[in-house]
Amino acid sequence: MAARNPVFANPKPCKHLADYKLSHGLSGYKSLQKWLKTSPNGNTSIKMRETKMPRCSFCSGFHRGRLYLCLICSSMYCPDHTLLHSQSGNGHDIAVDIDRSELYCCSCSDQVYDPDFDKVVVSKNIMDMPNKTQDSVVDDLTRRSSKRRRLNSLVDLDLKKSKLLVSVRDRRAKSCYPLGLRGLNNLGSTCFMNSVLQALLHAPPFRNYFLSERHDREICKKKSSDQSCLACDIGVIFSAVYSGDRTPYSPAQFLYSWWQHSANLASYEQQDAHEFFISVLDGIHEREGKERNPSKENGDCQCIAHRVFSGMLRSDVTCTTCGSTSTTYDPCVDISLNMDTSNFSSVDVANKSNRPNEDTGRSTLLACLDLFTRPERLGSDQKLYCQNCKEKRDSLKQMSIKRLPLVLSLHIKRFEHSSLRRTSRKIDWHLQFPFSLDMTPYLSSSIVRNRFGNRISGFESDEADISAEFEIFAVVTHSGMLDSGHYVTYLRLQNQWYKCDDAWITEVDERIVRASQCYMIFYVQKMLYYKANEDLSCMPMSTRRDPLVPIAGCC
Repeated sequence: MAARNPVFANPKPCKHLADYKLSHGLSGYKSLQKWLKTSPNGNTSIKMRETKMPRCSFCSGFHRGRLYLCLICSSMYCPDHTLLHSQSGNGHDIAVDIDRSELYCCSCSDQVYDPDFDKVVVSKNIMDMPNKTQDSVVDDLTRRSSKRRRLNSLVDLDLKKSKLLVSVRDRRAKSCYPLGLRGLNNLGSTCFMNSVLQALLHAPPFRNYFLSERHDREICKKKSSDQSCLACDIGVIFSAVYSGDRTPYSPAQFLYSWWQHSANLASYEQQDAHEFFISVLDGIHEREGKERNPSKENGDCQCIAHRVFSGMLRSDVTCTTCGSTSTTYDPCVDISLNMDTSNFSSVDVANKSNRPNEDTGRSTLLACLDLFTRPERLGSDQKLYCQNCKEKRDSLKQMSIKRLPLVLSLHIKRFEHSSLRRTSRKIDWHLQFPFSLDMTPYLSSSIVRNRFGNRISGFESDEADISAEFEIFAVVTHSGMLDSGHYVTYLRLQNQWYKCDDAWITEVDERIVRASQCYMIFYVQKMLYYKANEDLSCMPMSTRRDPLVPIAGCC
């Protein structure tokens, strides 16, 4: 066996949780055990005093969202004041989500995992077992044990009672949710990964490729070297998610494989969802691209990543002196858009207001696309050499879309970095986006014809091969601050929206989606969207079982 690369071995868990357990052991967990309560639907929460409405000790806000209970002082606070509470006293970092009965680190601003805490929760369920029906016990124990199937740190349940878990698979077909909706466990600041994976798992052409097993994992294993294959591990997730099992799944094998492909990001720290998306597609391209077309560039690559997500951008640079134009083409797997602030007042921009009022207007996705394809005068320090004038000249640059992909990924630039001021900030402005999107105005053919009018004829284009009408199917949102926060994905399946918040899947109204702070928006060709909805209702379950293979370095 080859020696393991030490770079990928045993990333350190949350330091604050380790410090807490070193000082207090399991005493806090055990004292909390008597307050645990399991609802009829199997969710475990903290039982509060019935005479009091839970509220934040800082802002006195009532329980409209999540509340956290400090394991040191039993203070309660809302997500806006978790960091403030951790700074108010030494060691007050670890808390419990009272609704979900999950550990949360206030300093890291994310969920943390401890198998000892799960043992306390599950043992409480076992003690209360005589007062429960068999079905409720099955649901509760399955959710806990499967939700925390993090490699070889499974909870040791009593064998007789664990046999009840088998009946869960017999009842999963009764779920009203579409096949493929399955929560993904947070493995420690991995909401960025879970949010993007949910979008990839429901991108119709991407999904069809892996469910039809066109990436043969057995053949790939024979060809593979020491490094893991991201495509193989994504295929494993597809098999697990579309198996019909509704209990949350732990993508630990995939996380470890991704660490091997992205050594600079191999840690339990929060990462950027967009950066993760790009790195995953690059990892798939590295393996599949070399096998399918080793001599071609990305623009003509036949790997599944580029066949689904790759488009072509056109850049026209026009000399303002002689009018000559230089054109270049670049492949892309997504389009990054700046927020259009033309309708904002200077006060709104200075105050970074979350949502513009009716007097200042609203920022829209169409305005962002207009801004992206609008001619831009290059600065004096960006003068380009003109082949016609034979010297550097001032010029105009205009972007357009030469070829659309099957799945259009739009990235909203919400994080600003100033090299001059050496500061960074997040843009919290609200952005309106349509569910149906016509990209015709942003195609190169439309842009060039608008520029030259009737003077141009017979515009060469391969745009006719792909429809310009798209339907939305996934939205990745980010809430919180620049250096911390939480990613959530909204999925549109059969015209119903679902919120994927790590392990939790809930049905939501479209108004919730429209009001969300979108960070990445995924559209698919309209024809493929409606075809996917038809296929989803009759899609067979995957015959592959969920693999539970212990992976070194992820426990």
